[in-house]
Amino acid sequence: MPNNSLISTFRPTVHQILLRPHRPDTSGSSTFRLKPYSKNSVSLILSTGEGRLPDLKIMAKKKPIEGVSDQMNAIASQNLDQAPARRRVRLAFTQVQEQLDHVLFKMAPTDIRTEEWFETNSKGQEIFCKSWLPRPGVRIKAAVCFVHGYGDTCTFFFEGIAKKIAAAGYGVYAIDHPGFGLSEGLHGYIPKFSDIVDNVIEQYTKIKGRPEVRGMPRFLLGQSMGGAVALKVHLKEQREWDGVVLVAPMCKIAEEMKPPEPLQKILIFLSRLMPKAKLVPQKDLAELAFRDPQKRKLADYNVISYSDQTRLKTAVELLNATNELESEVEKVSSPLLILHGAADRVTDPNISKFLYEKAASKDKSLKLYEGSYHCILEGESDERIFQVLDDIIAWLDAHCSVR
Repeated sequence: MPNNSLISTFRPTVHQILLRPHRPDTSGSSTFRLKPYSKNSVSLILSTGEGRLPDLKIMAKKKPIEGVSDQMNAIASQNLDQAPARRRVRLAFTQVQEQLDHVLFKMAPTDIRTEEWFETNSKGQEIFCKSWLPRPGVRIKAAVCFVHGYGDTCTFFFEGIAKKIAAAGYGVYAIDHPGFGLSEGLHGYIPKFSDIVDNVIEQYTKIKGRPEVRGMPRFLLGQSMGGAVALKVHLKEQREWDGVVLVAPMCKIAEEMKPPEPLQKILIFLSRLMPKAKLVPQKDLAELAFRDPQKRKLADYNVISYSDQTRLKTAVELLNATNELESEVEKVSSPLLILHGAADRVTDPNISKFLYEKAASKDKSLKLYEGSYHCILEGESDERIFQVLDDIIAWLDAHCSVR
């Protein structure tokens, strides 16, 4: 979960902007005025005439993290566009994060074996990988491969989640998507959604061949946008996975959340001219995603998450991906567990109901948690977090056998 804004859809991007024709200049080139709805936001003039269009950014100043020194806040506030900076910041904050007053850190098993490494993918990008294995002597039941959400990383809250699942006898593996976390790529930039899907397939094909889990059952665990990625992976590899677990998945954008058709066309047009541009001030969604106020504050410590404005091309790719997935859900055939907070206003629980009803899977379960928000594994009461984790582990146990 990113520190101020988990954008599981690109709702803040398309609902806060209004584009209208502006007075043309004498050369006849067209100009648009981009005007955020927020009265406190800054308007931009974007020209589509000749000359190089800038990679525009509206850099929102990061709010200070409570409880850390000015020096640490300065480290957290540096430009994280490239992976080396994100890796330095993560290293600086690792010890601080481990001492946070959150059940995922305080109650995490201490005898889990971990390993971190980088793999170079077929596009030449360094991809961060991590594993969590049970303590020595415990037989591994299966491999659980995690797919994180938009803006997120597998090195913060997921550390505690992974250790809990590993302690139950599973080999847990995770990667950071290109452009996110510790992997190479421009921060927050998704040039093609299919690239994320293909990278997940590429990396987990290697991981499934590791000696400790070779030949064992394998499961995908996708959270938020990672749920959409996991479903896309399953649809491309129908026979490669023994089950898919989805936590608050982004698998369809509700009609009321989609921009009007003319605005979609303008968004697509601008994304071709300035694909990497950050144009719209981001809405702070932490209050919507974390029900527990104390845990909400701790989200700020996820210092390498992407919480800046959504890049234009990224927004278009998220829209296109969910449109495609909506038409493909009837092809989902894997054993399926869907878990969603019933009060989630980031990704709609009704969409999880839609997926549950439409999926072709004969073995499928849907669990809705009354009153819970988006981050059911990170932002709820301790009891609810453990309930969700226990539900995941019980489902995994029922769908695999010790080999």
